[in-house]
Parts: sequence; structure tokens; C-alpha cells
Amino acid sequence: MELLGSTLTATYAHPRPTPPNFLPAISTMASTYRDRFPHYNLTHSLSLPWKPSTYYKVASNSPTLAPYCTRAQKVAESTMLPFVSNRTTLFTRYTPDDWYRSNLTNYQESNTSRHNSERLRVDTSRLIQDKYQQTRKTQADSTQNLGERVNDIGFWKSEILHELDEMIGETNALTDLKKKMERSLMETDAPLQVARECLFHREKRMGIDLVHDEVETELLTEIDIIQCCQERMKLHLDKAIAQLAADRAAQHELEKDLSDKQSAYRIDDKCHHLRNTSEGVSFFRGVEKVDATVSVPESWAKFTDDNILRSQSERAASAKLRDDINNLLVVTANEMWNEFNKVNVAFTNRIAETADAKNKIQIHLGKTLQEIFQTEMTIESIRKAVREKSAYLKVAQTRLDERTRRPNIELCRDMAQLRLVNEVYEVDDTIQTLQRRLRDAEDTLQSLVHTKATLEHDLAVKANSLYIDHEKCMGMRKSFPNTLRLVGYC
Repeated sequence: MELLGSTLTATYAHPRPTPPNFLPAISTMASTYRDRFPHYNLTHSLSLPWKPSTYYKVASNSPTLAPYCTRAQKVAESTMLPFVSNRTTLFTRYTPDDWYRSNLTNYQESNTSRHNSERLRVDTSRLIQDKYQQTRKTQADSTQNLGERVNDIGFWKSEILHELDEMIGETNALTDLKKKMERSLMETDAPLQVARECLFHREKRMGIDLVHDEVETELLTEIDIIQCCQERMKLHLDKAIAQLAADRAAQHELEKDLSDKQSAYRIDDKCHHLRNTSEGVSFFRGVEKVDATVSVPESWAKFTDDNILRSQSERAASAKLRDDINNLLVVTANEMWNEFNKVNVAFTNRIAETADAKNKIQIHLGKTLQEIFQTEMTIESIRKAVREKSAYLKVAQTRLDERTRRPNIELCRDMAQLRLVNEVYEVDDTIQTLQRRLRDAEDTLQSLVHTKATLEHDLAVKANSLYIDHEKCMGMRKSFPNTLRLVGYC
């Protein structure tokens, strides 16, 4: 390779050592050119202090910079300077060492980039294979765990089914025995039924009237006394009733547990047979963060085992009770009759208190309605005042707007201008004050309306309580049996 106008050197085979800086200092270059070419004026450079202005003149006048512009060619021909020697190439901004060093830098960067890319591809391929194997193993473990869970649920489901069949048979047997005993104690069941009906109807009271008052206390006492009498009459009958309730409660728990087990079995079996190609598989973002579990395997198994043990215990007690029901006792009629009178007195007092409260609520409701009417009138007057003040504000602002059109020196901040500005502020402040008062009045009206609704609701509550205590409960208690019927003579 041979350079034009120079001899062949060994620079390409043996590149020079890299200088500390990529480019030489500007001051050094400028001084060098100033010493070697004193006939060039280096102080008149257009942009760079170390390049002579002659170079820029020649470059700017070269017609090759605008080969397609006719006007530029004419200007270049008229202002073209004499030909400059190839020695002007000595004024380029880079040296051969810079050029070689730039190439070496590019080669090194290319090698480094390719090496990093190759290493990344190898690592990525290995990572993909590892994660694939890990994911398959994780899914296989989950599938195995689901299969084991399905087997566990199936085992407990069969145990519950067996115990449930046994409990249903025992419950039916105890129910038949209870019906036989109830037929002989029909007269004692009537007062108990009346008391329970009274409690049931009083549960339909609303709001604040659902109080544990004296009537409810006496009704509960009456039920206890009647049940105590029934125990003394037929101890085993009460035990049968209680045992039947316990049996049904245990049966209900077994049925509920069985229903839950069937649902869980169906869900887990479906999950166990799900595959990557199954239909219905979709993304559920964030579901892994939702922990809706309420038990662990130990507590889960213990729950079902406790239900079965409870059912077995109740079945054993029920079987023993059916063998022990032999002796019947006579009802103590006086105790039930005395408690019946106490309940009636409590009902009478409570009805009087409720009626008095209802009358007072009606008085307060009338006063509240009157105050609502007055407040509504006040709100309307405030709104009217706001509308009136708005007219004043419009006039003042219109005047100020018109006065802005005064010409030149006539735009004077005179007393009229100051007074108009003050008027705008005063009227606006008045409107704001009225609007605040309007909001206060509206809040007061809402409070009154809320109070009215509360009073009306309370009035309805009191009327409902009066209807339940006076009409339903007292009406039913008129059918309470007399002493002769309670002792079984009639």
C-alpha cells in the first residue's frame, strides 16, 4: 500500500503506542501550525482557533459543496482563490495514530459484544431447560398431592355416610317414641306452645323495641316452669326432646360436613385431572396471594372426626334413653297457673308503657313537622335574598367593566372606581355569607328530616309492638287451660 505523495512506512505493521489522549491538545496544535506556517493568519479562524481561515475559505468556495446549485457555482467561480497545494491536508483534525487506535477500539468492542452475546445465549438455553424441568416436576408434585387429597376426602366421606345412616335411623326411632309420649301429655304442651308463640311473635318487634324486658323474662320463666313440670311429670320425655334436638343437631353437622366433602371432592378431582391442554385453563392474576384457607390437614381431619364422635355419642345416649323411658310424673298445675298470671301482669304493664311512649312520639313528630315547615320557609327567604344580591353584584361589575373602556388618562382610580370595587367585594361577601347560612339551613333541614324519619320509624315500631303484645300475645293467652285440665281431669 502506498500513500500518494509520501513514502511507505511501517506504521501498519507496527502501530505506534497509544498516546494518553485520543486527540492532541488544541493549544499545542495551534502553536505548531503557527511556527511552521507563519504566513497564515491563525487568529482569524471562523470557529476553531487552530485551523487557518484560508482552509475555510477554500472549503466554502468549493463548487463540490453545492453541485446542484447554479447560483452557488456562479458565486464560487467569481470568488475562487488560487489553487492550494495538497499540503493543506496537514491541517486535518486527526492523525494516523488516532485512526489506527479508533479501528482497534472498534475491533475490541466487537469482540467483547459478540463474546457477551454468545455467553448470554448459552446461559439462556441452559436456564430454559432447567426451568422447564423444574416446572414439570413442580406440576407433577402438585398433581400427586391433589390425588392424595382426593383419596383422603373419599375416605372421610364414606365414614360420614355410614354414621349419617345410623343417626337417621336412631332419630326416627326416638321421634316415634316422642310422639307416643306427646299424645299423653297434650294438655301440658298447650301452655308451653302458647309461651313459645309469644316469644316468637315478640321477636318480630323492630328496632329499639327488641329489648329483654320483664315480659320476655317472665315468658322465659314460664317456659322453664312448664318444662320443669314436664320433667317432673315425665322426666324421660324432656330428655327425649333434648336428645332429639341433639340428634338433629349432630345429623345437621354430618349433613353439612358431607355436603362440604362432596363439593371439595368434586373440585379437587377436577383439579387433579386438569392438564396444560385442558379447557377452561386461564390466568387468574394475584390468586396465589389470596389465602382463604381456614384449616390445616390436622384440624380438617379432627373436625370430621369430632363430628363422627359426637354423632356416635348422641346415638348411644339416645338408645339408652329409649330404654329408660318408663316412669311418668304428674304436672304441678299451681306453678304454671301462677306464672301464667305474672306473665299477664307484665304484658299489661308493658302495653301501657308502649302506648305512653307512642303518644309522646306523636307529639314530638308534630313539633318536628312544624319546624321543618319553618326551616323550609327560611331557606326560601335566603335563596330569594341571594337572588336579589346577585342583581346588585351584576350592576356593580357591569359598571366596573364599562369604566375599563375609558380612554387614555380618563382611566382614573377615582372615588367612584374605589367605591365600585368595594361594592363588588361587599356584595360578594354578603352573597357568600348568605350562601353559608343557606347551607347551614339546608343541613338543619336535613337533620330535621332525619329526625322526622326516625320519629316516624319509632312510631311504627311502637305500633307494631302494641299490636304484637296486645293483639297477638294476649289474644293467644286467653286459651290457657284451667287447673282441672292441667291436672288431667278434663
